[in-house]
Amino acid sequence: MAGPPFRVESPKGGAAGLRAVDPTAEVTRPEAARTSGMQLARRYRDRLRATDILIVLIAMLAAVAVRAPFVGGSGITAATTLELLGLPVLIAAAWLAALAVFRTRDPHVVGVGALEYKRVLNATATAFGSFAVIVLLLQLGGTRSYFVVAAPLGAVGLLLGRWLWRKWLMAQRRLGHYLARAIVVGTRAEVLYVAEQISRHAGAEYCLVGAAVDDDDRADLVVQGARIPIVGSVEDAAAAAAEFRADSVIVAGQFGGGSQTIRQLSWDLEGTATELVLTSRLADVAGPRIHFRPVEGLPLLHVEIPTFDGWRHVVKRTFDIVFAGTALVLLAPVFVIIAIIIRIDDGGPAFFRQTRCGRDGDRFEMIKFRSMVKTAEQDLASLVDRDEGAGVLFKMRDDPRVTRVGRVLRGHSLDELPQFWNILVGDMSVVGPRPPLVCEVEAYEGKVKRRLMIKPGMTGLWQISGRSDLSWEESVRLDLYYVENWSLTGDLMIVWRTAKTVIKARGAY
Repeated sequence: MAGPPFRVESPKGGAAGLRAVDPTAEVTRPEAARTSGMQLARRYRDRLRATDILIVLIAMLAAVAVRAPFVGGSGITAATTLELLGLPVLIAAAWLAALAVFRTRDPHVVGVGALEYKRVLNATATAFGSFAVIVLLLQLGGTRSYFVVAAPLGAVGLLLGRWLWRKWLMAQRRLGHYLARAIVVGTRAEVLYVAEQISRHAGAEYCLVGAAVDDDDRADLVVQGARIPIVGSVEDAAAAAAEFRADSVIVAGQFGGGSQTIRQLSWDLEGTATELVLTSRLADVAGPRIHFRPVEGLPLLHVEIPTFDGWRHVVKRTFDIVFAGTALVLLAPVFVIIAIIIRIDDGGPAFFRQTRCGRDGDRFEMIKFRSMVKTAEQDLASLVDRDEGAGVLFKMRDDPRVTRVGRVLRGHSLDELPQFWNILVGDMSVVGPRPPLVCEVEAYEGKVKRRLMIKPGMTGLWQISGRSDLSWEESVRLDLYYVENWSLTGDLMIVWRTAKTVIKARGAY
């Protein structure tokens, strides 16, 4: 296939997964000798494997060091040799085997975050759970150190190792390395959507080297200043993947020809190293809610219907109480200092109370540290024509009502700390949709009302994805996605990422 010219990538510009194009650069093809994303992925997995082995061995040696002084002092016997050498080797081998069986280094998992950490913990729990059963059946003694020392030390070490490697991988991907070269296939609108999503995430796995579109328009696509060349029609995708040495072909939604065209594409990719990746925008459904059930001749995908009561919500409420109660105790001195500073700044009250809507639209009084002048509510009418907010929410980057102290508090979300009290009494949750104003809720239409199906959160996907910089549509999409797909593991990840977000003070005004 004689495809269109491929434009040289500028080394300085572009978002993750996309590189801004220098219009004055020479027009060339991609480098044929360039190392593929799959080869780089194998290198990364080898490094993970070596790190895992090292951490497991260190954990075993620590357990042996704790146990050794208690082994009989009558000399080295077969029993003591088995206990101090053979047993640790067997446990380490079983542990490493569990990490492999649970596919903790699967290319589709590494670098993802929560799913990778969950598999590591499941593998560790399975290995030591099986060991515990053997200990009970054989009445083995002297094994306590492996459960008390090796298991927790190794689990923490493995998670820390994966986290550090993930940080390194994200940094490499921001520089354009360790990316799978991909061609996106679909309608122009669907291709643009996929490209925009990839460009927004600094750790995106893919570098888009071309697009095959289901129309006759061959004008290049431009996403956030980066240009994606059109490599042909949908039927040309497989040939383009071979020519551009693409690691993946991403099918972005439905297009003309439907399933038959996708099947033909998969046949065309047979015998190559290129993966076929399907995307679905049916309902913004997260992976844990999707289950595959093969029926002869008809593979079925089962999607769990979200529930808003039950034991999972009891666990979420328990987490809220423990987290908020602990935070209130530990942050009490900080509360006092901030309150004093606000009082000294302009002599007004330290706290600001505002009516918000919670679950099912129930109203409650949300508490914040006051970050605006005392007459902020009255001054709002004169600023309506300068609104920069999204949808029905009023926002201004340089709101004149914000005090000097308030600007610092808002930048690092310190003004929201009193909301831990709202969480403790049950009006809010640690993680959830953004707590809306009454006037916002009154303007809700259609699906937006689903934001009220669970308690609003002190933080959420909106907090770690751009905060006030988000558009109204994107804010709604993130909230609705969370409402239907939340999990406790996901909540913990959001809390962790929130801490990093507020330190950087991005998107808060």
